[in-house]
Formats: sequence, C-alpha cells, structure tokens
Amino acid sequence: MSFFDDFYLTVEQRTKVLNLFPDEFKKGYRAYKQGKLNGRDFPGDTSGWYTLDPNSTIKFNINGDDYPLFIAAIPTLIDLDIARDLDQKRMAQKLLRIIIQKMPLDKNGDSIFDIDEAKELHNNAVKMLKKSIGTDVLTTFADVDVADMSDKSNTTQSDDVNRVKMSVFDEFGTSVDNFNSTSNAALKYSDLNDASNMYNLLQQFEGFLNRLLKPYNTNSKRVYYTAQILETTNSNYQDMAKLYREQTQLGFSKMLPQIALGQSESSILATAYWENEILNLIEVFVPPISSATMNADTLQALTGKSADNNAAAAGQSSGSSQIQSDSKAGRPEKADEDKSDKTIANRESL
Repeated sequence: MSFFDDFYLTVEQRTKVLNLFPDEFKKGYRAYKQGKLNGRDFPGDTSGWYTLDPNSTIKFNINGDDYPLFIAAIPTLIDLDIARDLDQKRMAQKLLRIIIQKMPLDKNGDSIFDIDEAKELHNNAVKMLKKSIGTDVLTTFADVDVADMSDKSNTTQSDDVNRVKMSVFDEFGTSVDNFNSTSNAALKYSDLNDASNMYNLLQQFEGFLNRLLKPYNTNSKRVYYTAQILETTNSNYQDMAKLYREQTQLGFSKMLPQIALGQSESSILATAYWENEILNLIEVFVPPISSATMNADTLQALTGKSADNNAAAAGQSSGSSQIQSDSKAGRPEKADEDKSDKTIANRESL
C-alpha cells in the first residue's frame, strides 16, 4: 500500500488513482494509514502489504515466478550502451588529424627560428586550416612520437559491439533472428521457440476464462460452456488453417479453418446461411465434376444422363487430368520459407 504514497504525491492524485482500483484496495490503504497492516500479514512488514481475497483475484506470470521475464538482460543492456558510446568515440577519433610542424635545428641543436617566428608560422598554419573539419596544428621543436594503443588484430570495432549485442539476446533467451533474420530457417525456429514460451501464459488465460464460466455450468445436461484459445500466431495461422482443413476431411470441425484465419463463429454461420439459403450459391457455383468427388448416382441426378455415360465422362476427365499431371512430374516446389539455405544459395547461383 506504500505504492500510493510513493508515486502519487498530492492528495488529489492519490484519491483519483485509488478510485480506479476495487474497493478492497481502498480498505487496505485506510488500514495502512492507520498502522494496522505493519507485520499483520507478513512478519516484519513495513511497506503495508495487504492480502487480497483469492476468490476474486488472479495473477498471470510467464515463467512461474514473480521476476520480470527479461530482468537478467539489464546488466548486458548497460554494457551495450557503454560499448556503443565507445564505438562512437572511436569513429570520431578516426576523423581527427593533427598536422605537426617541426622547426628545423642547426648542427649544434639550436633552433633556426626564434620563438616569435615559430609562433607566426604556427598562426599562419592555423589560419589556413581553420575551415577544415577535425584538423589541429601542432608546432614543436621536439621530436614527436604517437603511440597507438588500438588492437592490431583483424577484429574490427564493430565486431566488439556485435559481440555485446549478441550477449543481450543470449540473456533474453531469444534469438536475434526474430528481429533481423540472417538465414532462411533461423527465423522460423526462433519464432517457434518464442511461441512455446508463451504457451504457459495461454493456458493460464484459458483456465481463467473457464473459471469465469463455471457458475453458468450448473446444469450440464442442458448446455455446458467452455473456453478454448487456439494456438494460432501471426506466423503459423496459415499452417494451422491447412492442418484444420485436413482434419475436416476426416470429419472434424468445419469451423476451425476459418477461425484460424481470423473469422468469428457467428460470421462463419451467417455467411454460410446467406450464401446457401438466401443467394442459393450452392447451386450456382458447382465444383468441377470428377470421379474422385462424386459417385455415379450423384452425377446422374445432376446431369440427367445414365450412369454409364457419366462413368465414361468421368474416365475421360480422369484421363485428361492424369495427362496433365504427368506433364509436370515430380514433387511440388516448396515455399521459400520451407527451403533450406543451401537450396536457396544453389538457386541464386544458377
């Protein structure tokens, strides 16, 4: 309950926020201000934790505990910010140039020019280069040597930043290919991995919805309500629709393919009734007749021809279909996302 005192400074702000919460929170806050919560629910408690009624509360978490999902990556994110700042400074340093004027000396080691003359030569060089970006002038009588402390290996500075960036995703427990795919199959499997991590949360939502429906299931002999959340995502809804369609051929649900494509149950029923009963499209749009889809009795009822004629026509249709299929033999080509990286590379080389 100390949350309301820590983040809402004025009485008006605190009252406005408290009104957004259920009455149970207001009751707990009043008890906290009266000093009735300290150590009552938890020994040694000084922040005023208030126990809510478990019959009217619910908590959802992904990984089974109260730690934030990506909290382990916070130190690595700080390192990434530091690495980027250093990389920017290195790039800015590469643009800097220093022009060194070394005054000549005679055989005795004395300067040919006096101090005033050397100063004038320095000022002239500065005036000439004042419009040049990132250029400084140094005039000296001494020998100058620059010690380069940079790494002379083949690893560039950008590799250092990328190494820190990859460690961030390692701490996240997810792949960088989710955001910037580097191969054909990496994005697919990374997405499946993240979807499996969210499956636990999906089950919690489903259980919560069924808890809300439990009071309405007192008479199970008449009707029984249950909630089910399909495991469809932005990436797999097309595959799930194909899977549900294949199951429809075995007698399973006819609605699931359309639901996987984003349509509601009521819109599916309304569309089917409108097209079949009102517009009578079931008789207007007749699918192609073949021996694989209709039997002889159905063909005779639709065309009025004898079963022998229909069988012959179906045989001709099947024969022409066989010729057409033979003209394009072999396995159908896979979609690009299902091809391996080697297959794509071979195709591009051709």
